[in-house]
Amino acid sequence: MAAVRRFKPLFDRIMVEKFLPELKTKGGVLLPEQSQGKVLEGTVVAVGPGTRDKGGNIVPLSVKVGDKVLLPEYGGTKVNMEEKEYHLYRDNDILGIFE
Repeated sequence: MAAVRRFKPLFDRIMVEKFLPELKTKGGVLLPEQSQGKVLEGTVVAVGPGTRDKGGNIVPLSVKVGDKVLLPEYGGTKVNMEEKEYHLYRDNDILGIFE
């Protein structure tokens, strides 16, 4: 986790750790890989400073570290750090925040 803490995304990029897919049903039946749904939720682990507007002012991002977010089905850039998988998205790619 130390490498993730040292990583700072640039501009309006957000690093997300996706939740793990469900491997079992509530009844305990193991699900084959094809039956596991896509994981569209994750936790923000790092954020960039934001983008600049035409006046040169920094526009802050809409999420912060620790937020639980809804992700698009496709997109993002996969990054592997310390044997864990993370994804980078732009701020406007994030679909919503869970409260």
